[in-house]
Amino acid sequence: MNTLHGSIAPHSAVNLSNDSALSRSDKTEIEGETLSEESILAKGFATPEDVLKLQRITNSYLCSPDANIYDIDFTRFCIRDLESGTVLFEIAKPLPPVCFKELCDNPELDLNDLDPNAGRFVRYQFTPHFLKLRTVGATVEFVVGEKPVNNFRMIERHFFRDRLLKTFDFEFGFCIPHSKNTCEHIYDFPALSSEAMDEMIKHPFETRSDSFYFVENRLIMHNKADYAYNGGTILNSTNCVDSK
Repeated sequence: MNTLHGSIAPHSAVNLSNDSALSRSDKTEIEGETLSEESILAKGFATPEDVLKLQRITNSYLCSPDANIYDIDFTRFCIRDLESGTVLFEIAKPLPPVCFKELCDNPELDLNDLDPNAGRFVRYQFTPHFLKLRTVGATVEFVVGEKPVNNFRMIERHFFRDRLLKTFDFEFGFCIPHSKNTCEHIYDFPALSSEAMDEMIKHPFETRSDSFYFVENRLIMHNKADYAYNGGTILNSTNCVDSK
């Protein structure tokens, strides 16, 4: 299993009432050239430089599911607190929205009626303690299809409302065809002020993220998530283990 550290700025206190909510690297992105979501959609494709110029969470997906010509499929995801080893969230690939038996039993079902974005959005609910964590490991397992994958990269941007909290940038590198891969991303979270934590707890699911996946600097996958910090249950105190 590979362990990947995100390319991020040093910790800085986050206060949502002013510009200190942004890390130094995030301020540089915003103070430089900006780009609208509409401009990217009109262009027809997105690059890493494009998404880094966005100033807010996207309203739509910047690529279609068909853009994943490499057949990259995420099959397992696990989040743990690196200090205690406590598993905070773990999920394996869910069943498809319509099983084969249902298709056989209902020949009138039109596949065009299925949501093409199913599986591209995840909702998380954590306890308030999650906001105090400093370092979290996210283990992902994925498989690739028959094409080699060069320069596989993920850029993940976290927002509270329209305020950029943090940008994480991970390089997966090269993946051989028909391979099964497991890696752990290490998230070093920014320090949050008590006021910022209170706001994020009081407004569940207004903390959101865009996860952009690139191969050879072209967007092939776009996933979304939102987060609540007013509940949830810590599952257990065992470490994430590799699937065999």
